[in-house]
Amino acid sequence: MLKTTLAVLLIAIVSVSVKAQTRPDKLYTVSGIGTSVPVGETADFFSPKISTTLGVNLGLGNKGLFLYPKFSLHAFAYNGITPDDGLTYTAQNGRATSYLLNVALGYRKITGKFGFYGYAGAGGGFILTPKVEVNATSLQVTSSNKAHGMPMIELGTGVEYNLGGLSLFTEVSYMNGFTKIQNRNFTTMPLTVGIKPNLSRLFNGSSK
Repeated sequence: MLKTTLAVLLIAIVSVSVKAQTRPDKLYTVSGIGTSVPVGETADFFSPKISTTLGVNLGLGNKGLFLYPKFSLHAFAYNGITPDDGLTYTAQNGRATSYLLNVALGYRKITGKFGFYGYAGAGGGFILTPKVEVNATSLQVTSSNKAHGMPMIELGTGVEYNLGGLSLFTEVSYMNGFTKIQNRNFTTMPLTVGIKPNLSRLFNGSSK
């Protein structure tokens, strides 16, 4: 349900923005894979696993400004420090997953086949962390997930290499959340590599 909702939202943004384009090469999808490295207090209970990113780059005007909505799924290894409210035990060797939607404004500078860009934005979503309940009478352990709503901001920078119909890219960003997990701030640095296919031809019949 979440993925369907996000997909509809991205399609709606693309449909509205494409009508306002003045050049045929301003619409790119973003597809990346990498990892997300917890920093600061977050590293006390999270450690990095695999991450994926899906989004779009929408050029604004005739300069280097672009709109960058994206959906990020970050997986972390989880080792709890303190029990959640009402529980006695903490989950160990577990897995936590974030589902975050961010909308950023960026600026891109083109030098030959290379593009250098930076962006800043905000958004949110939720993070699932494991929890365990132990029934001492029946000697049974029940595991489930706890959802943490997570408003956040993100700052990032990246480099692209243009191959004509698509660009290769690598980027790093800094995410800071405003909801605490394990009574600690959520802060992480996603590292991503991937491709940006040029979809302008689908709407304009040509691409640069």
